[in-house]
Amino acid sequence: MSSVSAVPDNPSASGSAGMLYGGSSGRRVTVRDIAAAKERHERWPMVTAYDAMTARVFDDAGIPVLLVGDSAAMVVYGYDSTLPVTVDDLLPLTAAVVRGSSRAMVVADLPFGSYQASPQQALETAARFMKESGAHAVKLEGGHRVLPQVEMLVSAGIPVMAHLGLTPQSVNVLGGYRVQGRGQAGDELMADAKALEHAGAFSVVLECVPSDLAERVTASLSIPTIGIGAGPGTDAQVLVWQDLMGLTAHPAKFVKKYFDLAGEMERAVRGFADEVAAGVFPAPEHSYR
Repeated sequence: MSSVSAVPDNPSASGSAGMLYGGSSGRRVTVRDIAAAKERHERWPMVTAYDAMTARVFDDAGIPVLLVGDSAAMVVYGYDSTLPVTVDDLLPLTAAVVRGSSRAMVVADLPFGSYQASPQQALETAARFMKESGAHAVKLEGGHRVLPQVEMLVSAGIPVMAHLGLTPQSVNVLGGYRVQGRGQAGDELMADAKALEHAGAFSVVLECVPSDLAERVTASLSIPTIGIGAGPGTDAQVLVWQDLMGLTAHPAKFVKKYFDLAGEMERAVRGFADEVAAGVFPAPEHSYR
């Protein structure tokens, strides 16, 4: 895809609306760019990132939004759910992703227990991510129950990405990792999505919901929807990078493996080990005189 400006400050003056995905720019992608992409019916990708090196790779690839997800609990820290990860765990990861990128908007997940108690708690937590890590936006889970938190954050100048459907922080209440929004629950999810938009959220993640529901929610909102296990009808798609690269042993149904990174890494490290055992590495060209 050709390299063009992400979204000009005055698109009509440039003669081109620009593109969010795959573009290049001397500035970061912003919530205005995200909104403009929705107006242009332009789809875009979001991936997770947890360190500077992978953030730089994804940023160079043109990924416009990087999510420092609470999924770090599992893929970085080795827990079996997102619940144990803390603000102090995620702050340095978020700061690393910000330092490793130059174009992408970096969104930080607010971890379980860091915002549910009150709007004031949410503001204090989000402010730490904005000030200490340099995050450009935050993400939180839930519908009507977190509307006061969303309103507080937005009024304080903090962009909020919402999250509906399968909300992993509520997995114990939901009864496991199951599809959400079937039947009457779909009407409730639609109402939540509209309420979050009204509260000021700039986008909403829809996780593990029926494709037709995700498509209807997308059509009903003026803010972008970001699907993960929600079919092709959303404005954007997100995956955990370890899933799409083939590092996850048993990925969910909605995951497509784009590369066998686990296999390639194993082959590489076995090659290194074999050469060390055989005395082949380091060779003269890898040694100093």
